[in-house]
Amino acid sequence: MIPLSFVTSRGLTWSKAHEKDKYELTFHGEVAASLHRVNRWSATFLAESCAGRWAFRRTGFLGSDTEIVDLDSSQRIATFKANWSGGGTLAFCDGETFRFACRGVWRPVWNVLDDNGETVLHLDTRERTVDLVKEPAVNEGRLALLIIFAWHRMLQAAEDAAEVAVMAAAS
Repeated sequence: MIPLSFVTSRGLTWSKAHEKDKYELTFHGEVAASLHRVNRWSATFLAESCAGRWAFRRTGFLGSDTEIVDLDSSQRIATFKANWSGGGTLAFCDGETFRFACRGVWRPVWNVLDDNGETVLHLDTRERTVDLVKEPAVNEGRLALLIIFAWHRMLQAAEDAAEVAVMAAAS
């Protein structure tokens, strides 16, 4: 995997890997990070980059929230509290927070905003691209985690919407 410090603001693309339920973040064909579900029936995802390895586990009422665990230390490092619009707030244990917002028909555009309300990341779900709009004043590990978790959150919101559609069709 290539370090995200080698990446410019544009050129990051998510793609589905050959393995089931696995995604890779690439920069000009080089893998920078990966995200995959533990198994078909699990709500836990594993994420990896040169900067670290993490587990994303659903928590809260109806599994709408997520906790992030650093796999090397087994410590919870952040929690995500979802809101009704599909976005939410990611709060790290050191107090730094980021807000996730989605907009557009079927939520095709996701933005991650810092504490000052400035956009840090922009994800286009149709194009599967990630743009670093403003590099946050954080280390490479936190930036990698932020990029991977934003993709995970977008996948999670799409999965939740699909489940609601199936339940509505069945009733």
